Amino acid sequence: MSIPTLDLDDDVIAQHFTKPEHRFINRELSWLAFNGRVLEEALNPHNPLLERVKFLSISATNLDEFYMVRVAGLMDQLRHGVHTTSLDGLTPRQQLTRIQEAAGKLMEDQQQCWLELKKQLKSEHINVAGLTQLSPGDKAWLKDHFTTHIFPLLTPIAVDPAHPFPFIPNLGMVQVLELVPPKKPSRRMVALIPFPQALPRFIRIEHKKSLLMVPLEDAITLCFDQLFPGYKLESSGLFRIIRDSDLDIEEEAEDLMRNLDIAVKKRRHGRIVRIKTMKNVPPKLLQFMLEHLDASPDDVVEVDGLVGLASLGEFLGLGRADLMHKPFKVRFPERINDFGGDCFAAIHAKDIIVHHPYESFDVVVQFVRQAARDPSVISIKQTLYRTSHDSPIVRALIEAAEQGKSVTALVELKARFDEEANMRLSRDMERAGVQVVYGFVEMKTHAKLSLVVRREAGNLRTYAHFGTGNYHPATAKIYTDLSFFTTDPALCQDANYVFNYITGYAKPSKFKKLIVAPLNLRKTLLRHIAAEAELARAGKPAAIWAKMNALVDEPIIDALYAASQAGVQIDLVVRGVCALKPGIAGFSENIRVKSLVGRFLEHARIYCFGNAQPLPSRTAKIFISSADWMGRNMDRRVEVAVPIENVTVHRQVLDQIMVANLKDERQSWQLHPDGSYSRMTQDPESFAAHDYFMTNPSLSGRGRALQQLAAAPAEPETPPKKKKRS
Repeated sequence: MSIPTLDLDDDVIAQHFTKPEHRFINRELSWLAFNGRVLEEALNPHNPLLERVKFLSISATNLDEFYMVRVAGLMDQLRHGVHTTSLDGLTPRQQLTRIQEAAGKLMEDQQQCWLELKKQLKSEHINVAGLTQLSPGDKAWLKDHFTTHIFPLLTPIAVDPAHPFPFIPNLGMVQVLELVPPKKPSRRMVALIPFPQALPRFIRIEHKKSLLMVPLEDAITLCFDQLFPGYKLESSGLFRIIRDSDLDIEEEAEDLMRNLDIAVKKRRHGRIVRIKTMKNVPPKLLQFMLEHLDASPDDVVEVDGLVGLASLGEFLGLGRADLMHKPFKVRFPERINDFGGDCFAAIHAKDIIVHHPYESFDVVVQFVRQAARDPSVISIKQTLYRTSHDSPIVRALIEAAEQGKSVTALVELKARFDEEANMRLSRDMERAGVQVVYGFVEMKTHAKLSLVVRREAGNLRTYAHFGTGNYHPATAKIYTDLSFFTTDPALCQDANYVFNYITGYAKPSKFKKLIVAPLNLRKTLLRHIAAEAELARAGKPAAIWAKMNALVDEPIIDALYAASQAGVQIDLVVRGVCALKPGIAGFSENIRVKSLVGRFLEHARIYCFGNAQPLPSRTAKIFISSADWMGRNMDRRVEVAVPIENVTVHRQVLDQIMVANLKDERQSWQLHPDGSYSRMTQDPESFAAHDYFMTNPSLSGRGRALQQLAAAPAEPETPPKKKKRS
């Protein structure tokens, strides 16, 4: 992988790179570029067709959330006269202007992508059909289906002095109709039909050899006479509402649960951020909606295509396995099977790391479930940031509490968009006797920790799980994450200190091994970066490899720039937002940044420092973490970074996982100094990290059966060294 460089003379560097706009890429524009890479997977012909539809749906959902949180925040700043500039020196107004331009292009590309996918779906006998494409028989079936399955759930609302304009919730869709009354044809009436969340967006009409997918709005148009008998339909328009969905929690709230419950309910009524509607919507209906929503024409986006592309996720349930990725065999760590499925015996024997989704999340569930049922287990402590609706982890904690064990669950109520689910799970656990703690009001607890204390031979032994991802069985099937199990006394004691810090505000004076935000994460990372720079200045090997979801922390970026100028070779895998500008001669020429977007969502955070040896190296300092390199992770979240010292686990994380990520070309995009990205290759024969991990067992989880194989699994070659600039 060659590194693109931007050549500048020393005077230009000295004059210009003291200015933030020359040192940093705008965070919001970088995020839009990431979502563009997600959209590119929908355009990628090497992906199966319904996987491409899925990526388009994800891209649309991502953009919705971006407006609900990031754009809403900038609009609030503008409204309140806040003049704080971004990392790259832009005002809120300047950022909004650039966002609207970039997001507008992205939305156009999404609709063009949908047109292409619709054609290909039709060739696979899946036809997205409007009313003009339905046969008389199809229409008759649809009317009957509407009467039975849709009509009972709809509430048509005529807006007049006796019928006030209804509330439309965030992400709500509504069809607005202009109707001609039967007895007064000279008058016009405007009515609304809100779409219930319980209704699917598309109605399936199945034929022997084909499937029709009819949008709900077309079914309503066809059957509107059932809703408004005798009326004539003059015109109609479809509208989708996006509201400000960030929560404002009082820092001095006495009861966090009650305060958050109120905030979540208020969020449904958040200020309008965006109104999406169909192109050429009747002006009268648009004006009607603007007046009643108290919105501005600037908030309106007219879509030339399908309104609400996020709903395309419904296509994944069509049962067309031939249009999806072939399933792969998820592995269960052989070493735990060698101990008869006894997690504690396997972990006691040696540290183990599990690589999800290639290795099953069931091992994490089994760890907690075994703890709940083991009479030798005395206590369990568990953090929960995001988890599933019917979480097996929560069920195991409840079972443990009901058996009289001491169980503490640290639930992060402020996990965005999961607040309501976490409140419900908290109440369920409290009723069962679990000690539920909500952590800090002003900070989120993002660390992924589980501690089990077990009585063994008259002594107490603590088993710890440290994760990079959430305790969520569903996302663990599509997110790449790491689960590290250990009985290391120092790590377990440090983890107990973290729990005590959160539950009792008992700030530890010192940790033996863990790095913890907001206490010492940034400071420690800066120290390791500076140490590599010193090694480079002394003429010794110096290198940094790191993998994360986002990089926007100003002190860390500046430290990486300084390390690059000292001669440190830096390779970063940053999936999403990256504010660092790589490849600028004399400034960041030794830094390469790539983004890996593919079948799975890259989520694990790994930090590697060469420690006076070329990477990969057995003496390198390796950490796995829950934290990205962002200001919020350093200052406003409780995060943990865990050193990896076990030889086999160290080798798996550095020599296998990091090397494969850096070697990947097929799923990788390279970041250029101007903030643009280019795909490295689409050659189907090129190396792809996800394919490698699906077909090669991990190192620390290998059991006796795999170790006895004559040929060990192939490992990816070390990435090529950087070429020196002449």
